[in-house]
Amino acid sequence: MNDVLRTRPGTTAAMSAAFADDATLHYALAFEAELARAEAAEGLIKHFEAEEIVNLCATISIKPAELAEEAAFAGTLAIPLLKRLRAKLSKDAASQLHRGATSQDVADTVLACQIRDAESLLAGDLNRILKALAALAEQTASTPAIGRTLLQDALPIGLGLRFAQWHAGLADAGRRLAGDVRTYAGLQFGGAAGTRANVDGKGARVAAHLAAALGLPNSLPWHGRRTGIAAIATSVAIVVGALGKMARDISLLSQNAIDEVREPAKPGRGGSSVMAHKRNPTGCQIALAATYRAPGLAAGILAGLPAEQERGLGGWQAEMPALADLFLIAGGSAQAMAEVAEGLEVDQAAISRNLAAASVGRDLGESVALIKALLARPE
Repeated sequence: MNDVLRTRPGTTAAMSAAFADDATLHYALAFEAELARAEAAEGLIKHFEAEEIVNLCATISIKPAELAEEAAFAGTLAIPLLKRLRAKLSKDAASQLHRGATSQDVADTVLACQIRDAESLLAGDLNRILKALAALAEQTASTPAIGRTLLQDALPIGLGLRFAQWHAGLADAGRRLAGDVRTYAGLQFGGAAGTRANVDGKGARVAAHLAAALGLPNSLPWHGRRTGIAAIATSVAIVVGALGKMARDISLLSQNAIDEVREPAKPGRGGSSVMAHKRNPTGCQIALAATYRAPGLAAGILAGLPAEQERGLGGWQAEMPALADLFLIAGGSAQAMAEVAEGLEVDQAAISRNLAAASVGRDLGESVALIKALLARPE
């Protein structure tokens, strides 16, 4: 079973793969393999036991659908996964598998790995947009256009100021998300009650090995401290909102009565099933649909902040699907708007006509200087 007809129109294949079953299993098995290696390096388990665990994690074949059914009953992916692994290990290796860890260590570390991968994908498309918007802003810095406030004609602006403001909002949002991911998408290794028990006082050293092997920040246990995940969720939602701001403006500017900009024309995109004359802004549609979903998804994660004591019930379990959906819609929005930004059609004649109709002159104020200042801000 899959749901690509539901999810694919609003995301990208690469972002879907980042949260797919294969990726989840890959990182869960990587956690167990690298934990065994780390504990062998610190003398907690035998090297031959570690190698047996590592080899099994690299070669075992697991059907995600079967594991999912068992996880739904057990309440966590780790229980049926460890059961399968132990059934194929020797008695000695089976007894040392997952030593000092707990099911939430696996779940949170897998999520951290997927967040890292997803942010990297998102950053690629955001950078495409920023590059395209910077070029548009510079090219049209002194092009007179009518500015609009409260959806009504206002005063003239340099057309590039609109592009520069989109650029600044997206740059801010992307920078915030990247910082939160670097800070908070870290290793989870605390054990059953977050005390790093059963590792003979070597928990910090095991964690250092494990974090390095998985390419994650070496975080202290954060089972009941969900502020980092909440920060990432809100930052993704802000990225979606910044993309939505750009999409809203373009969709308004592309209306027939205004017609100042248009999405790039591509075969099979933006048409109507019954009206051949239409050219719908479908890239903007993807981004705006995401803006309707993102606040609720982020709010659901914020609701889990008051986690109960050392490990909560229900709150953190709700985070992974919500955060995955946030990244999925952010990825679809960013790719759609990257294509729009790179091929945006600007109709100079319509811009001049609308400005003349407003009868407000051609004083651009300090538009050109503001554009330079906005583009000079760090991305």
